[in-house]
Amino acid sequence: MNSPRWERAIVFVDMDAFFASIEQHDHPELRGKPIGITNGEIGTCFITCSYEARKYGIRTGMRIKQARQLCPEVIQVPARPYRYAQVSTDIMSELRLVTPDVEVFSVDEAFLDVTRCQKIYDSPVEAGKMAQQLVCDVSGVTCSVGISGDKTTAKHAAKTAKKAGTDGLFSVPPWKAREYLSALPVTELSGISTGIGNYLNDRGVHVCGDMHNFPIGELAGRFGNLGRRIWYMAQGQDPELVKQSVAAPKSIGHGKVMPPNTKSLTAVKMYLHHMVEKVAARLRKHQLEAQIYFIGLKTSEGWLALKMQTYIPTNDSQLIKKLVNTFLRDIWDKKGCSQVQVTALDPKLEGYQLSLFENHDSQRDQINLAMDKINQRYGEFTLAPANLIKRSQMPNVIAPAWKPFGHRKTV
Repeated sequence: MNSPRWERAIVFVDMDAFFASIEQHDHPELRGKPIGITNGEIGTCFITCSYEARKYGIRTGMRIKQARQLCPEVIQVPARPYRYAQVSTDIMSELRLVTPDVEVFSVDEAFLDVTRCQKIYDSPVEAGKMAQQLVCDVSGVTCSVGISGDKTTAKHAAKTAKKAGTDGLFSVPPWKAREYLSALPVTELSGISTGIGNYLNDRGVHVCGDMHNFPIGELAGRFGNLGRRIWYMAQGQDPELVKQSVAAPKSIGHGKVMPPNTKSLTAVKMYLHHMVEKVAARLRKHQLEAQIYFIGLKTSEGWLALKMQTYIPTNDSQLIKKLVNTFLRDIWDKKGCSQVQVTALDPKLEGYQLSLFENHDSQRDQINLAMDKINQRYGEFTLAPANLIKRSQMPNVIAPAWKPFGHRKTV
């Protein structure tokens, strides 16, 4: 007999130690052992680690030297971002067998709205169990599943599911969500930053149960629609819907860490040009172009950065590199830096802005087209400018906003 119908039913799927689990699945000799994933073979920090490593106190972001003091046996494993992205794509595709309403939240997280599918399942919990089994079947990795009537409560329920004794699945019926969250610090809710958390704490809102007596109008007046949403989130009534579409990009950028205190003009220019080529290739892949670019260097004193403008909207690396060269000549004070960033701001579809003074270079278009085709077939930077021959060989990373489709499908 089917259980009572929920007004809304949200399943949140969170892969367990995703990158490390994939490595242990693909390499049986690593199973049951403490492993840490680094960004390349020479990475100095663990970007994630297996549960076996976490038992020793090893955490994301910990330096390898410190981790080895906690666990001398920990095994360093270079990350394989493209492998992780492919597994994620397979998982997200399979989850659509549970419901067509799937929001890819990150490379290892997804929201499933099963509200419309409740006649198919005995209960939302059954849908959650099906999602859990599908993830295991298609990838060989495990996942934790949280189920409730809104996205925030379901996401936190997945955290509870990771605790021992829950079989990786935890359900909070909508009518119990407010009670479930009442003693939870508001800063533990997904999406509440330190700034918002401090604002709430200063006004006596420390746990979610305190929110009921706090005026929604005050939050809305300070943070707008986000403030209204937070008020409902804390009471187990997050109104945000599961989103399937990928919003138009507000920016497309790439950054990379350099050796500390890099002062060589040749080296800094190479790193920035490397990022320019990556940004330009992504813009062209999605038929986008931009006219304003953020160019930045991170020094010991913070970011040295500037927004610069090309004379026409473009996705040609040659024009963007001119901005970089001007930045290095006029803005950089030769202080040592450790990170570079190049970002196209507010990109639009190609041809969105026509210019009476545009001097279009069709030959450059043909060169870029040929280069893109070669690199898409044989691998990134198979064909590249000569000054990038000695570029950093650290592998690409998966951005937090990665999606298996659209302009977000970029490693």
